[in-house]
Amino acid sequence: MHLSELLSQRFVMPSIPKVMALVLTELARPEPDLRRIDQLICVDPALTCHLLQEANSDTFKLSGKLHSVAEALAVLRLSGVRTMVAQAASSATFKSVPGIQLPQFWSYSLDAARVSRALAGLLHLNPQAAFSVGLIHSMGELVMRMAMPKVVALDAAVSVLDVKRTRAELQAIGFCYTQVSAALVRQWQFPQNMADALEFENKPFNNEVYEPLAGVIHLAIWRARARQVKSSQRALAVSFPSQVAEVLGLDIDMVLQQDPIDWSAQSTTLQSNL
Repeated sequence: MHLSELLSQRFVMPSIPKVMALVLTELARPEPDLRRIDQLICVDPALTCHLLQEANSDTFKLSGKLHSVAEALAVLRLSGVRTMVAQAASSATFKSVPGIQLPQFWSYSLDAARVSRALAGLLHLNPQAAFSVGLIHSMGELVMRMAMPKVVALDAAVSVLDVKRTRAELQAIGFCYTQVSAALVRQWQFPQNMADALEFENKPFNNEVYEPLAGVIHLAIWRARARQVKSSQRALAVSFPSQVAEVLGLDIDMVLQQDPIDWSAQSTTLQSNL
């Protein structure tokens, strides 16, 4: 299946049930707390995509300018946000993705987002854009799995969160999950730096487009995946993308030091009602 054919299909991205319930509860209050809504949506990749897609649409004449949930909430009507979340909630019960444990996927995505934001801050890049890209970077994996059995079959040789997953998909299919995510982001009229970061994540500085955010996402994905599979110190040293880090003026210790505060307890609480 070609990428264009994949993108022509219709998909419903799964959201975190408890997050949707909490957002709807907050939106039902006489005076909803936008900060609380922002904090809730920012842990859900699918809701974040929906919100940014709507805010960057032609309706608000801000296409390609809004990078974050906070920016999106500043321009969207809360009634529209409520409708969007309610629609996602109505279909969430029936959604599953072949070969994906969604609680783990959501935790991994949030981990990548937080490491991305930390690295962006260190490099004086846009931390909000980095967080959003880190959070949604793997949405392409869900799309591929819902339409391409060949992608699921790769799990037998390389697990979905293995640091070698990108290479395996490129060799077997011709494109990888971040390239699918980039194509979706372009369709949704997200800012160009977010699309470029995803499209060139695999080889951040081997392209005509120089987007430092691509290097940040590359390193954050490496860290998040290594953390999920509990890589040893030796495995971390062997797999570390040193060439990418060197271009950004970083080393392995600097990258590892950007790990966010342990959020496993929060994640466990969030997922307990999934």
